[in-house]
Amino acid sequence: MKSKIPLILFFIALSCNISYAQETFKAMFYNLLNFPLQEPVASRLNELEVVLTNYQPDLFMVCELNNISGANMILNRMQQNINANYAMANFVLNSSDDNIGNQNDLQNIIYYDNTKFSLESQNEVTTIYRDFNHYVLKLNTVNQDSNPILLNVIVAHLKASSGTDNAALRYQMAQDLTTYLDTFSSSEYVLFGGDFNFYTNSENGFQEFLDTSNNITFIDPANRIGSWHNNTNYIDVFTQSTRTTTALGGAAGGFDDRFDFILASENMQNNPELQFENGSYKVFGNNANTNCYNNAINSTNCEGTDYSFAIRNALHNFSDHLPVTLNITTTGNILSIDEFEENVTSFKILGTNIVKNQLKIKVNKKPTFANYVSIYNTIGQLIETIFITENEELNVNTTSYSNGMYYVALNGINVKPLKFIKVN
Repeated sequence: MKSKIPLILFFIALSCNISYAQETFKAMFYNLLNFPLQEPVASRLNELEVVLTNYQPDLFMVCELNNISGANMILNRMQQNINANYAMANFVLNSSDDNIGNQNDLQNIIYYDNTKFSLESQNEVTTIYRDFNHYVLKLNTVNQDSNPILLNVIVAHLKASSGTDNAALRYQMAQDLTTYLDTFSSSEYVLFGGDFNFYTNSENGFQEFLDTSNNITFIDPANRIGSWHNNTNYIDVFTQSTRTTTALGGAAGGFDDRFDFILASENMQNNPELQFENGSYKVFGNNANTNCYNNAINSTNCEGTDYSFAIRNALHNFSDHLPVTLNITTTGNILSIDEFEENVTSFKILGTNIVKNQLKIKVNKKPTFANYVSIYNTIGQLIETIFITENEELNVNTTSYSNGMYYVALNGINVKPLKFIKVN
């Protein structure tokens, strides 16, 4: 019995260091305006970096991506200058226009923080005009193998322009998505971002998304449903146009429309496992200033306390649309944690603590009686013991480890254990 006391005390201390707080993910949808074919590419990348550095989305949904070169430009900039953990879904050319020109000029895609999500699958839903892109993300939770939390992400770009014919095409595209979603379980979580090009909530296409008879019914997290076009009562959700000049491409009519949205499935309204945060829906760069109506977003008429001139100017120069953002929360215990910097005088993890096949541990100065490190899982089972010498770098083969969180303890000294995460 006496020999078990140190182990019991260790796990009491260890359990005190495990955090089960609610996790928040930041989602953003953005129409990239013909990127990268719309010049000038180099300065536009710089402007996009300003936007993404300021918001730092965990999930970044985009449309109007021209080609894989542009997709990779954005990924490289995000990884190098913002967060090395960003990943990108597979780039897929639009197939819906194969019989009407096959231009493949406007594609959708997502970028995501791969310490928080893993991409399980992706699929394209063809329509009469453009694809809907469907991605299944799995949250990197402690118990993801036994109880996975899956988020379905749909990205869209509906037919543009006013008039009954274009509205009818938007409606037909919306019906195609409904048909696809009717194959889903009604309990699935769905986040739907896109440039919908709706002028008013009375359009049949928008009503199709809200139809309660659908298997998946969407709601507007902003709760700002109405006749948006040229209506300053809804200026807080306007997204286009950021410009009053044609010199930079895109629309130049000034700020007067709500075209861009993030909708959520009804079950994400009040389900603590995965839900959107009430009041978190924002149009990034929109100060809700009624003087901004029909003006450029970087003008003094669009000033406010939320978004500075520097942010609004970057948005103005990058695209004719503003991005929309939404916070998603979960009670799932997320594995993603920052690189550990504690215990550096004794031992530390080298590089990232999100590992696939190998964990590197540096023992900087071997304390008295510290002859080995022990690796435990979250329920206290000893997984492996590695004997050490002073100033040794340990390479631990984690190939056979199950996905999840693990703890590294240094024997013979009372220091906080290190944490690492095994992923596929």
